[in-house]
Amino acid sequence: MGQTQSFPPPPPPPSKEFDQEWRRTFWSKQARDAMVNALRNFELSDPDVGQLRCLLHGPVGAGKSSFINSVNNVFQGRSTHNALASAATGTSFTMKYKTHYIQGHKGEKRLPFAFNDVMGLETQKNGLHPDDIINALKGHLPEGYEFNPVHPLSDQKEEYIQNPSLSDKTHCLVSIVTADKISLMHKDVIDKMKHIRAEASKLEIPQIVVMTMPDKACELVNRNVKRIYYSKAIKEKMQICSNELGVPMNCILPVKNYHEEGRLDNDMDILILNAITQIMNFANDYLCDLQQHA
Repeated sequence: MGQTQSFPPPPPPPSKEFDQEWRRTFWSKQARDAMVNALRNFELSDPDVGQLRCLLHGPVGAGKSSFINSVNNVFQGRSTHNALASAATGTSFTMKYKTHYIQGHKGEKRLPFAFNDVMGLETQKNGLHPDDIINALKGHLPEGYEFNPVHPLSDQKEEYIQNPSLSDKTHCLVSIVTADKISLMHKDVIDKMKHIRAEASKLEIPQIVVMTMPDKACELVNRNVKRIYYSKAIKEKMQICSNELGVPMNCILPVKNYHEEGRLDNDMDILILNAITQIMNFANDYLCDLQQHA
């Protein structure tokens, strides 16, 4: 009778999580409230500017308007619809250049930062023309300007702001991308984003990437947002984003926007507040540098 051959047990499946949090985050309500208070009382390096202006851009359906609403939710303490957002339809919902101010809670003065949402980037000659984002960076676009995918605003047009003030200009460029589709982004869109980033770099405007929909890219995060900085999948998506757009990892901030939730969530707020805090610090540093070299 032959001897039964024994085989070693199969190796365990690879872990989807790191043993330690690879980006330290404080998840308490006290940490959330401290960030809210710090941003409410944020002091601009140049008070005459009024608000730090942050320009949001990215592919269609990345969640630019939803991010603005999510920020407003945090400071209003309720669900809001300050910026009109739509379901992902493949075409841009934002058609006009508009400044979105963040109002204070229950009659308090509005916060010292504002967002400009623009038409989404699409492939080839569809969607927003990159030259209009560059116009916005330099402060040439007027409030209410209607985007034309074929013809960006010319300096020959009457509405073109010839001599923009520092308040008209962008103080931080925020690229919005989705975690679940970053590896599927069309080369045309990536090239447009890289071109816009290069122009912003020439102007020395700081840049941040907000990565939305991490819950769709990782089931661990879908079950528990607090596992986001343990997730190998999220770190991998951020590395892909860094490689594609040339943005350092510490300038990529994953955020779960408010979408289906009827009530606010402390952990979602923490991610949103972390992103806003870094954006505001970068924008304020930019103003400070301008003052020093004036």
